[in-house]
Amino acid sequence: MQIRAAVLESSGLPAPYASSQPLKIRNVTLEGPGQGEVLVRIVAAGLCHSDLSVIEGKRPRPLPMVLGHEAAGVVEQLGSGVTDLAVGDHVVCVFVPSCGTCEYCCEGRPALCTPGAAANGKGALLSGERRLSAHDCSDHHDCGDGHLNHHLGVSAFAQYATVARQSLVKIDRDVDLKFAALFGCAVLTGVGAALNAANVRAGDKVAIIGLGGVGMAALLGARAAGAERIVAIDISERKLEWAREMGATDVFLATADVDEAIRDATRGGVDSALEFAGSLPALELGYRIARRGGQLVTAGLPPPSTVLPIPAVSLVADEKTVRGSYLGSCVPARDIPRYIQLFKRGLLPVDRLLTTEYKLDDINIGFDDLREAKLLRGLICDFD
Repeated sequence: MQIRAAVLESSGLPAPYASSQPLKIRNVTLEGPGQGEVLVRIVAAGLCHSDLSVIEGKRPRPLPMVLGHEAAGVVEQLGSGVTDLAVGDHVVCVFVPSCGTCEYCCEGRPALCTPGAAANGKGALLSGERRLSAHDCSDHHDCGDGHLNHHLGVSAFAQYATVARQSLVKIDRDVDLKFAALFGCAVLTGVGAALNAANVRAGDKVAIIGLGGVGMAALLGARAAGAERIVAIDISERKLEWAREMGATDVFLATADVDEAIRDATRGGVDSALEFAGSLPALELGYRIARRGGQLVTAGLPPPSTVLPIPAVSLVADEKTVRGSYLGSCVPARDIPRYIQLFKRGLLPVDRLLTTEYKLDDINIGFDDLREAKLLRGLICDFD
């Protein structure tokens, strides 16, 4: 079938993207679902910093590629062997397709799925296949054999997506798919980092460093868990205002000496510092403001060359912990329905993360807005 999709042909083009147009809206060919795959009509797809990192060239991916990994939609067609979904079901896309049988999946850690990571790295579906193609990417770009790569097994900046069954979680049909899309990355990663990785408990002191959509979701998760102090830190005054509106008890602009002010305000530091900025200064700040016996949990995905220097003696003398969290350390089939129930009960108001809706044709403007910190989460909701 022919669909409209946003294709990234080369990364590292200069901003503003409204001018350089790194994402080209093209008519591409999408094959129907093969064995164990599903065709999904995309209703909403989120603009995430992970997509922006690929556009900027900070996170190399095989190109050309149809971007987009945070999405929700409606099942349109089932491939052979898919028996637990039906046409018309509402689903959330997950950006790690977990095989269910590798060592990590068997340990209940699907975010670390070995075949899923390999497929994502190659720009393929879990089966190793690519279902997208275009033979005329642009007047000046050769797409080789015509195949386009999939972004994290999803490629949601398109009218439709063919994905592995393992990339989908079925949800209740009474959930607005605009908000459901946020559960595929922002909520899964942020709330999961707070509840699963950091194990935030009632009465804890928590710091959130980096207040994008994922960081704000973590803030909401910490509030839902009953954290007594929620310290929000960012370089944007506007985001600090949003954080206070969403329940932060303390807000700090990320300045050179902010760690001293935070330790003073929290009487020695926080139980858990959660870092989502994806930068070395943010990581170092998180480690410094974690109290003795506290922890730094990072989900920020800095460039691969980033190295975190830690005073090794403090790991012992202060009994600090440093932990990474990918996919919110979640089991998506378990946690997405749980988080949606919290949302439906008003305990996790993730609808407040949605700042702006865009047409697919305006996707480059949306990434300009994201880059300039004008939004928490933007959504592509009009694909025609």
